[in-house]
Amino acid sequence: MKWLKWFIAGTLAVPLGHQIALWLCKAAGLIDRAPFSMDPTKPFGVPTWISLAFWGGVWGIPLGLVLLRARGPKFWIIATVFGAIAPTLVAGLVVAPLKGIAVGGNPKFLIVGLIVNGVWGLMSALFYRLMSKE
Repeated sequence: MKWLKWFIAGTLAVPLGHQIALWLCKAAGLIDRAPFSMDPTKPFGVPTWISLAFWGGVWGIPLGLVLLRARGPKFWIIATVFGAIAPTLVAGLVVAPLKGIAVGGNPKFLIVGLIVNGVWGLMSALFYRLMSKE
């Protein structure tokens, strides 16, 4: 049940954290990418933000594993740092090349990735705690 809660927490953290942070980054002029994009993804044509929510749920499981023994402020710091770094590295070093995007591109995208994914990690931890009453 714990891992299902982490999946749900990670999924919820995308529309309620990641995409809001993305909107703020767009409003600040850091990027042109719009949040809650309905552009279809390959291969199933699912809207981008829904695909991101699913993958946020998948990422919630390793986040939960990393946070197994963390307590107090350490729990929140690790959640934020893990969220900022792990998905951002995978997006830049694995996903981007698979999509034909050059690795190491625009530094703004790295900064935005660290911000929105850090918010995702923090919100995932928050939603897990709310569901678990820990």
